[in-house]
Amino acid sequence: MAEVIRMPLLSDTMTEGKIVKWNKQVGDSVKSDDVLADVETDKATMEVVGYADGTLLYVGVPEGSAAKVNDIIAIVGKPGEDFQSYLDAPKADVAPAPAADTSTPAPVASIGEDADTLAKSLGVTVIRMPLLSDTMTEGKIVAWNKKVGDTIKSDDNLADVETDKATMEVVPYAEGTLLYTGVEAGKAAKVNEVIAIIGKAGTDINALLQAIQNGATGIAPKAASSSTAPAVASTAVVHQGTNETNTSVDGRIKASPLAKKIAQEKGISLQAVKGSGDGGRIVKADIDRYESAPVAAAPVIAPVTSAAPVVAFTPGAGEGYTDTPNSSMRKTIARRLGESIFTAPHFYLTMEINMDSAMAARAKMNAVSPVKISFQDMIIKASAMALRKHPAVNSSWMGDFIRTYQHIHIGSAVAVDQGLIVPVFKFADQKSLSQIASEGAGLYEKARSGKLQPQEFSGNTFTISNLGMMDIEEFTAIINPPDSCILAVGRIKEIVVKKADGSFGTTNVMKVTLSCDHRSVDGAVGAAFLQTLKKYMEEPVTMLV
Repeated sequence: MAEVIRMPLLSDTMTEGKIVKWNKQVGDSVKSDDVLADVETDKATMEVVGYADGTLLYVGVPEGSAAKVNDIIAIVGKPGEDFQSYLDAPKADVAPAPAADTSTPAPVASIGEDADTLAKSLGVTVIRMPLLSDTMTEGKIVAWNKKVGDTIKSDDNLADVETDKATMEVVPYAEGTLLYTGVEAGKAAKVNEVIAIIGKAGTDINALLQAIQNGATGIAPKAASSSTAPAVASTAVVHQGTNETNTSVDGRIKASPLAKKIAQEKGISLQAVKGSGDGGRIVKADIDRYESAPVAAAPVIAPVTSAAPVVAFTPGAGEGYTDTPNSSMRKTIARRLGESIFTAPHFYLTMEINMDSAMAARAKMNAVSPVKISFQDMIIKASAMALRKHPAVNSSWMGDFIRTYQHIHIGSAVAVDQGLIVPVFKFADQKSLSQIASEGAGLYEKARSGKLQPQEFSGNTFTISNLGMMDIEEFTAIINPPDSCILAVGRIKEIVVKKADGSFGTTNVMKVTLSCDHRSVDGAVGAAFLQTLKKYMEEPVTMLV
């Protein structure tokens, strides 16, 4: 039977994904571990793996176009198999991902011919234990947030599931009544095992449960949590992509990221380069072979005299502009930060920190540390320890209440080609400076190469944005939801000061600005936090005791 591949939810902020490239064409044979397509999300470029054997019967989204989460993007089945019924099936409205840490929909899988027919006739959605990481084999139901008989909305958090990576939420993306739960709270279910069924109140599902039990796989009943179509739908499982292709459509230049980077460094316009890759895609070899056209010699201008008029100005090129389509990441940045600045009433507190002791302490620590400790590592550690003393800053505005976190997860903003991403240092207050430095090296490299996993860029309770390395002295940052505050860090600057004895000398200072959501953090609370941060940075030894 055919398997329906849907656009998966790959991050808690994703609403759509753009098909960068199809690696298979209609009619191609497909194996369960084949990469069907490369998808650009708001965080990174990922690979979609169909996890189905057969023939690619249908492609629903052309390269360069986007599909909303849960939209059908492909169908895999037997050659010549009729798949139109899947496309004609009614589709409920799919709500965006709820604002919660690592909220993720689960994959829907085939449940056998008899069970499939019965599920369709009953109009129910079967929820399976989702595959939430590439190493996950089972998930533990930490808590059911709904019980049998409850009304379910498409964006409800059905259950909290503990995986080998983190505790995540199962969102059903189906509406109706919870008819069945197959796993007790506190117990584990293998990936793809049935955990719930949603349908019309009063529906008799006993025959369906028996049909699933007797299905082709011969294992425990299985279904999934992210389908709003009939239970036969199958949402692909994804892994971080490593494909460098950056295909574009509608006349836009096609070039690999490496080729773009080299061309930018050499000042070469990609419009002048002929691509030798698939479909005319520009690759590194094309840049290496490219020879710039000779530049026309500038007109000779004679010395200005009464007998020699000035040569008239002639523009080298006409007026023009370039339109660059917004990536999924850029769209999400615009949406989330727009919501933040226009929803959260921001106020800003700036403080100057003397960095002489921090610079001396860092030099001594790096003489013995197994990994190089940066000033950013010190700021992360100091902020985490200050949050421990001022928990009101480590919070989120939740509308009817303020959520104050007991754990401290520091986000550290990183600029990438597509925009901005925030790797998260979990439990930063409990880690040593060398541990933070070591972890940061790996996170920042993954961020720049687009290989961060969802659990590595979600769950922040406080964020730091540092532009000091770009020679920025002072700036204000927009709060990164769901945090209540973000710390903007400027460069370390040497200044002249007057000493107590009347002489003059130099000292090193750094300005930091705390942006606060006034709904959850008051001015005095933010100021007290900065005072504690200042003490830790001006006397780094206090962070070690």
